Amino acid sequence: MNNKESITGISIEKALENLLKSASVIKDIEKVDLDEAYFRVLAEDIYADYPVPDFNRSAMDGYAVCAKDIAGASKSNPKVLSVKGELLAGDYKEFVFEKGSAVRVMTGAYIPDGYDTVVMQEDTDYGAEEVKISKELKKGTNVSPVGEDIKEGEKILEKGTRLLRTHIGLLAELGIDSVDCTVKPKIDIISTGSELLEPGEKRQKGKIYNNISYMIKAILKREGLKVRQFRCKDDIEELTRMLKESLAYADIVITTGGVSVGKKDLLHEALDMIEAEKIFYRADIQPGTPTIGSIKHGKVILSLSGNPYAALVNFDYYIWEIIAYITCCPEYGTTYTEAIIHNDYEKKNKHRRFLRAFIDEGGVWLRTKENRACVISNLKSCNCYVDLEAGRTLKKGDKVRVLYIKQ
Repeated sequence: MNNKESITGISIEKALENLLKSASVIKDIEKVDLDEAYFRVLAEDIYADYPVPDFNRSAMDGYAVCAKDIAGASKSNPKVLSVKGELLAGDYKEFVFEKGSAVRVMTGAYIPDGYDTVVMQEDTDYGAEEVKISKELKKGTNVSPVGEDIKEGEKILEKGTRLLRTHIGLLAELGIDSVDCTVKPKIDIISTGSELLEPGEKRQKGKIYNNISYMIKAILKREGLKVRQFRCKDDIEELTRMLKESLAYADIVITTGGVSVGKKDLLHEALDMIEAEKIFYRADIQPGTPTIGSIKHGKVILSLSGNPYAALVNFDYYIWEIIAYITCCPEYGTTYTEAIIHNDYEKKNKHRRFLRAFIDEGGVWLRTKENRACVISNLKSCNCYVDLEAGRTLKKGDKVRVLYIKQ
């Protein structure tokens, strides 16, 4: 895609689609211990080799009985059964079933064959050799039957699942101590600009602190990804070298700053020097119109604005779908919804615009009239963007499209 007309002015949907067509999926897989598998992406389908539970299990402290033997039981007319023994959770012993008998059982205990119901001990006289049952129960009451939770042969987890606590519990329940997972995506962030200082460095006139890379690094790390962070001054040779080194290591390279056409905007030249293929530039979005999406050997280079809000909007729109694609894990992807807006917005924008907002069950609110690309302080009370079409104004009560922000 080296025809300028084919990469500029396109919709962000088309820009993303074209980028993903050229991106490579991560193929490497590694065995991960269960206690390290949280938030990892499964690289295999998981099937149950046996049912869970694999024996009939008592759901109560009480007595295992045959429901027919306690038919008609009541407080005024208790049924008396002989007690053959006792089983605690973890015990195993087969008691040969005899009509009119019971086995004392604790919660989680094995229920011997022939006994199909458990009577709560509160509905008995707690007898040791004989027990009086004062309540009639249906067959199967208070019994966790074989396969109640998981059936033998059932697919319990699919390839591409990002493992959360319940998934970990299911694996543990099946006795699985390690699983095959996709190798974590490696992401490098290169912040460009001789004007940048790092937090902790002495403040200087004419310079600004680098905040963009810290924001995006924080959320990437929270999502369980491997992230490295670098700073590059306005030097084309240094930038070219850093891009090459990052592409040799990382699956995705994110750059910030230098994407426009000013004297120090070096990204275009650097991308040409490393022979990266530019997939899109100046897609139809504000803020962050100058964002560049490129590919080198199947690896994505996402070049963001040096203005923090502009960078965040485009980062949030593109990066999660890129990660979802290369990991084959849809759960990384972006989340959209529709909601009723509670503010007016009278400005007509020439381009599609993402407005900072807050959403809850009552609808969505624009938090501020200030949407400049360099301002982030008013994002503290925001959890979404309103995705506003070019030329559209809003009135309270209108339905709008909303993109959730990963916090």
